[in-house]
Amino acid sequence: MTEATAFAESVPGTEIVPVSGPELITYADELAALLVETVAGGASVGFLAPLDRDAAADWWRGRAASVDAGHHRVWIARDGERVAGTIGLNLAQLPNSRHRAEITKVMVRPSMRGHGLGRSLLATAERAAAEAGLTLLVLDTETGSPAERLYRSAGWTECGSIPDYAGDPAGALRPTTFYYKAIRTTERPASPR
Repeated sequence: MTEATAFAESVPGTEIVPVSGPELITYADELAALLVETVAGGASVGFLAPLDRDAAADWWRGRAASVDAGHHRVWIARDGERVAGTIGLNLAQLPNSRHRAEITKVMVRPSMRGHGLGRSLLATAERAAAEAGLTLLVLDTETGSPAERLYRSAGWTECGSIPDYAGDPAGALRPTTFYYKAIRTTERPASPR
């Protein structure tokens, strides 16, 4: 694993760890299986069903350069040696938006849902964002999805919905709700002169 600190979270037997670009390539097949399973289960995470596992693995491998460049961060939750969940953090690149990032691809295996793993993944990304000096996080999810309960209960604020924003796995256009969360950084203020 990477040299970064692994976060031991509240789900017994599960650890959440950051992955580097090469590690993302190593885990691409397992992450692809998770993505295929998530899409097949009806979650709107950017893909249509049926999602080809090889195409899903290629998508994950395609993120490796962005992770290595520092534009994107990915964590995986491991239940033993199996990938049980994942979360991403896309860092804004424009000079006027470097204080914020977008939470992406929050996915938990169906057998692991309801045990706090999604909340632990979210807390991990929030903590890393704060440590990086970010002050604002945003995300979006299909309106009415179970994920909305997670985000609201974790202190995220709904800021609006857009009708017909994205297709669900069957291709039907659905509304999407956007959320934000202001976070406090863990950076120390500059010393007075």
